[in-house]
Amino acid sequence: MGIGPGEIQCFKSYDVRGKVPDELDESLAYDIGRAYAAFVRPEGPVAVGRDVRLSSPALATAAIRGLNDVGVDALDIGVCGTEMVYFAAAQPGNGGGIMITASHNPPEYNGMKFVREKAIPLSGDSGLQDIEAMVADGRVSSTRHKGSSRKADITSDYVSKMLSFVEPDALAPLKIVANSGNGCAGPMLDVLAERLPLRFSFVDHEPDGSFPHGVPNPLLADRRERTANAVREQEADLGVAWDGDADRCFFFDETGEFVESYYLVGLLAQRMLRDSPGAAVIHDPRLVWNTIDIVRQAGGIPVQSKTGHAFIKERMRAEDAVYGGEMSAHHYFRDFYYCDSGMIPWLVVAAILTEAKRPLSELVGEREELYPCSGEINSEIADHKAAIARVRRHYEPHAPEIDETDGLGMTFDDKWRFSLRPSNTEPILRLNVETRGSKELLQEKTDELLALVNG
Repeated sequence: MGIGPGEIQCFKSYDVRGKVPDELDESLAYDIGRAYAAFVRPEGPVAVGRDVRLSSPALATAAIRGLNDVGVDALDIGVCGTEMVYFAAAQPGNGGGIMITASHNPPEYNGMKFVREKAIPLSGDSGLQDIEAMVADGRVSSTRHKGSSRKADITSDYVSKMLSFVEPDALAPLKIVANSGNGCAGPMLDVLAERLPLRFSFVDHEPDGSFPHGVPNPLLADRRERTANAVREQEADLGVAWDGDADRCFFFDETGEFVESYYLVGLLAQRMLRDSPGAAVIHDPRLVWNTIDIVRQAGGIPVQSKTGHAFIKERMRAEDAVYGGEMSAHHYFRDFYYCDSGMIPWLVVAAILTEAKRPLSELVGEREELYPCSGEINSEIADHKAAIARVRRHYEPHAPEIDETDGLGMTFDDKWRFSLRPSNTEPILRLNVETRGSKELLQEKTDELLALVNG
């Protein structure tokens, strides 16, 4: 028995995600494949990739069968990072892409991410709701003409694209600890490593859908220790760790300290603007001052967008932005079809370290002193609206600048600011605080806000 129309719970704001088989099973994946084909009407084959989860092969097979039964051809590109689906979908003649993944969720979860031709995302009101409605209503019928599927190896072309962002032969032989979290990054790293002068020390490298060393999500503090320790033990120049589908990478400096992704946004923006002076850079509204300062110093134009990959990508296309960055470690590149990549950022950082001849701790430390931040603090709050209203009532008498691009943002005399926004998928409020040069004010206001948030 499959999941009935009234029981569909796995459609989220940006993708499909749920427990297998209770919320997502092969029957539903088949129906979603058919609905995707009927909605998008792709004029070329659809690339289907999958992560290393134990349920992914069966779900990918079901989605491909769904595409085929509506007359759409499929390219089965096998186990890969999400960005390889973006790469395949963007190639001339291809009609879109589906990635089977639950990213950083526990092993019992799985899901699906979607793009159409040119790797344009499908999410929320840009198509995902329509697909959900088609699945729920059963409004898709199979066709007489069946599509076909074939396996496709795009690794060589993809690797060439990645390496186009740096000059491989010019890179210093940096020592890099690379933690794939037993996810999708490992196979991609193996191929890249063969063509780079870098020296790698691999941690949790082999793909394993049971995730024996824990869920690959370096945003969680308890998932950073293995990488940090390896950096110290190996006396490495840099540590890099990935989430499960390898579309986000996280950095550790040469001392093993985790680097807030917010500061990487500024570092990468500066580098990308070097070859595109005057271009726009897109950033999210959670933490902004460091990014705005660096982008303006580099001759670029900082442009704020609502948080979320669909919003960032849409704004990037509208502005023809050279780069976009979110503090959640999503980094987007114009020359990668305005898509996010977990491989391009660390390659570019390796080039930055090579040229600067300074450690990452120094490059980032300067910015941390100028613009200290709290990092994202999550609080489990059942009533988001009441908590945000409570915070707003407290601070409004101080006449702050108010920004409602995404949740509630308030700025006070250009000395400190905060962003408070609800999660799209969980009963969580996400708080970010930053100041101009004052760690004491940062601590004071962070404590004050957390007390208000928690009532």
